Amino acid sequence: MNTHLTKAFVMAMGLALFASCQSTPTANQESATVSIISEDTYANLPFEMDKVRQPAFPAYEVSIVDFGAKPDGITLNTEAINKAIRQVHEKGGGKVIVPAGLWLTGPIELLSNVNLHLEYNALVLFSADHSLYPIISTSFEGLSTMRCQSPIFARNAENIAITGHGTIDGNGDTWRPVKKSKLTEGQWKKLLASGGVTNEKGDVWYPSQGALDGATVTKDFNVPDSEIVNADNHPGWESIRDFLRPVLLSFSECRTVLLEGVTFKNSPSWCLHPMMCEHLTVNNISVSNPWYSQNGDALDIESCTNVLVLNSTFDAGDDAICIKSGKNEEGRKRGIPTQNVIVRNNTVLHGHGGFVVGSEMSGGVKNIFVDNCTFLGTDVGLRFKSTRGRGGIVENIHINKVNMINIPGEPILFDLFYGGASAKDDVPPVSEETPVFRNIYIDDVTCKGSGRAIFFNGLPEMPIENINLNGITISDATEGAVLSHAKGVNIDRLTITTKTPSPTVSLRNVSTIKINGQAIDEVGEEGKTLNFDNH
Repeated sequence: MNTHLTKAFVMAMGLALFASCQSTPTANQESATVSIISEDTYANLPFEMDKVRQPAFPAYEVSIVDFGAKPDGITLNTEAINKAIRQVHEKGGGKVIVPAGLWLTGPIELLSNVNLHLEYNALVLFSADHSLYPIISTSFEGLSTMRCQSPIFARNAENIAITGHGTIDGNGDTWRPVKKSKLTEGQWKKLLASGGVTNEKGDVWYPSQGALDGATVTKDFNVPDSEIVNADNHPGWESIRDFLRPVLLSFSECRTVLLEGVTFKNSPSWCLHPMMCEHLTVNNISVSNPWYSQNGDALDIESCTNVLVLNSTFDAGDDAICIKSGKNEEGRKRGIPTQNVIVRNNTVLHGHGGFVVGSEMSGGVKNIFVDNCTFLGTDVGLRFKSTRGRGGIVENIHINKVNMINIPGEPILFDLFYGGASAKDDVPPVSEETPVFRNIYIDDVTCKGSGRAIFFNGLPEMPIENINLNGITISDATEGAVLSHAKGVNIDRLTITTKTPSPTVSLRNVSTIKINGQAIDEVGEEGKTLNFDNH
C-alpha cells in the first residue's frame, strides 16, 4: 500500500470538507464581528451609556454575479442583488459581495444578518427610472407622509451592515429641484436646456411637471398636504411621484447596524436616515452631496439610541451631522428621544450646519457627546434650532475640541425662531408645544473667519438655560456675540476679534449671566454691551 498516496488522499478530502463547510455554513457556525471599535471611543464620556453592539456574521458569502448581476451600467440588477440578499438571509446570515464594476439597480432591501460588502471600485448606481420606486407610507421631516421607496432600505432588521470600499450613488440629480441663486448663470442655462420646468417666478427648476405640482400642495416644508392630494379633484399621489423624492438610505426600527468604509453620494433628498434604531455605528464613511442639493442632509439620526459617528467625512447640501426626534404633536406622541450618541473625529466640508440639533426635536434629545471635529466652510458651525409648536427637551449636550474656518454665519448658534417666526410675535403661555434647550456644555472651540461670532436667540417664554461655554476663540468675525432670551449662561475664556470695531458681547433680555468672570444679574429690553480686551 502506498502510504504517501493514502496521506495525500486523506489531506485532500479534509481540505475539500473544510472548504465545503466554509461555503455553506450551518446556523450554529461561529460568527465574526465586522468592525472593532477602539476603547478610546468611550473615553471621558460625561454620561453613562452602554457600549454600542457591533454586528457579527457567519463566514458564508455569495457574489451578486452568481445571481446574474452584470456590471455594464445597462443591465438592471435589482432582482439579482435582492435575490443574493434573500439567500444569505435565509441561510442564517453572511456577506453579499458587490465586486468591482458599475452596477445599475433599483431599490435594495437589506435583511437581517446580512453584510452588503462593496469591494474596491464597486459603484452601485440607482436607476433614474422613478417608476421603480413604489410610493409608500413612511416618515419624512418628522411627519408621517407618502414618499417614494428609498433606494436602500431596511425595516425591523437586526444585525445588518454595509461595508467595504465602494460607492453608492443615489442619482439624486434626476429628483431634486434646484434654486437659481445657487448656480452660476452658465450652470443655470445648462440646467434649463436639459429639460424640466420652472416655477412662476422662474427661480426654481424642477425635473418634471409632477415635481412642480407636488411643491404646490405642501403644507409644511416638503411634506404634501394629504387632504389635498386625496381629494376627489386631485389626480392623486402618482401625479406628484417626482416630488416624493426619497432619502437614499432609510433604516427604520433596526438594531445592531453598521455603515463602514463606503461612500454614499448624490441622494435624492436626505442621504442617510436611521430612524428609531438601536446600536448604530457609522465609521469611516464618506457622504457627498452637491452643495446646491435641496434638502441634501448628510446624516439625520432620528429617535435613535446608542449611536457612534466616527472618523467620517461629510459634504452636504444642507445640514451635515443632524440629530432629530420627530416633529410637533406627532413627534411628542412617538416620544422616542435620540440619546446616547458619540460623534468623534469627523470632518465636515460643507453644510448648512456642521453639527446640528433640530429643528424636528419634539421627542427630545439628550446625552450627546461631540469631540474632536473639524468644520471647513459650513454655513453655521454648531447649530441648535427649533421653534414654537415643537415641544421636546434638548439637554445634556457636551461638545469638545471643534476647529472651524470660513464660517459665513455663526460658529455657535441657538435659534428658537427657526422657519421665519419673529421674537416680536405675541408671547404664548408655556405648554407642551414649547421647546426647551438647557444644560449644554461647549468647550475648546476655535474658529477663524466667520459672520456673527455667537448668537443665542431663545424664546421669551422659555429662554435657553444653563448654557456653558469655556475656551472659545473666534477671530476675524464680522461682529461679536449676541445673547437674547437666555438665562444661567456661563462663558469663560472667551476671545472674539472682529474685522471692524464691534462690542465683544451684546446682551438683551438675559439673566444670571457670567462672562470672563464678569457677573450680570439681569439685562432687559434696553440691552447692554460688554467689551473685553482680546489682544
